Amino acid sequence: MPPMIMNGLFTQLLGAIVAVSLAPLFLGWVNQCRAWLSNRSAPPLLQPYLVIRKLLHKDAVLAENASPLFRVVPYILFGAMVTAAAIIPSLGTALPFAVCADAIALVGLFATARVFIALAAMDIGTAFGSMGARREMMVGFLAEPALLMVVFTASLICGSTALPTIADTLAGRTLAIYPSLAFAGVAFLMVLLAENARIPIDNPATHLELTMIHEAMVLEYSARHLALIEWASALKLFNYACIGFALFLPWGLAHEDNPLALLWALPLLGLKLIAAGAGLALIETVSAKLRIFRAPEFLAMAFMLAVLGLLVRLLLGS
Repeated sequence: MPPMIMNGLFTQLLGAIVAVSLAPLFLGWVNQCRAWLSNRSAPPLLQPYLVIRKLLHKDAVLAENASPLFRVVPYILFGAMVTAAAIIPSLGTALPFAVCADAIALVGLFATARVFIALAAMDIGTAFGSMGARREMMVGFLAEPALLMVVFTASLICGSTALPTIADTLAGRTLAIYPSLAFAGVAFLMVLLAENARIPIDNPATHLELTMIHEAMVLEYSARHLALIEWASALKLFNYACIGFALFLPWGLAHEDNPLALLWALPLLGLKLIAAGAGLALIETVSAKLRIFRAPEFLAMAFMLAVLGLLVRLLLGS
């Protein structure tokens, strides 16, 4: 096997391992920052790891009418998030398998995970599960077009919908402010908040039946199944952060001709995650939880901003 492909496989494998390993830590950092900004006692930084470990050592309790789909969905969800992490350029852009799945396929991968978790929520037949599934599909139906418009804006600048190519192209250009990417960046941030059940769309720390979306779908899960779902949720947040880095902060990634740059890319990724986690916590702290029927307006604004960025690029070339 040529050394170039070997280096690419190593970069892709390392990126997936780093994502799986650091995703709970990133979630713990966001929770700590939220607590500090709210003047509360912060939970331990490693709290998500402790929760996953505790759940993995428990015995699963399943409803009598649970189908095989209910049992297998946590594994599908976790596998989808790991696959997404493998094709997102978090450490380097030399990803051999990424040519098989561009950013459009990545959006489809997120949509597949959403469909399965919604089906599992409705499988038991509880009121909360069905309510959460309907709300989740509504959010996804509105968020996915906005995310695609963000990707199309970047692809018009770079001439490709592959995230590694987009990151390579933008990193090779001089530092400049693209108005189209500025609009797309705001839209992407709004989509990130909605897709990861963060304030103002959802509150991951509540179980109030009138407001919860994601938590309503996983109330019937326990033990290892719930551990995989929680881990997958942390991975999804990590993946979205890395997509944002690839689109708007692509500097510091290891390129195909410089595999030793991985030694620099890993700590730089850590610094980006620290800044992103603090910024995300700040946004959630200063934002108020929207009513569920205001969520379409929030995501419609994200879609309009993304389309505006696309039009600015098409009409003005900037």
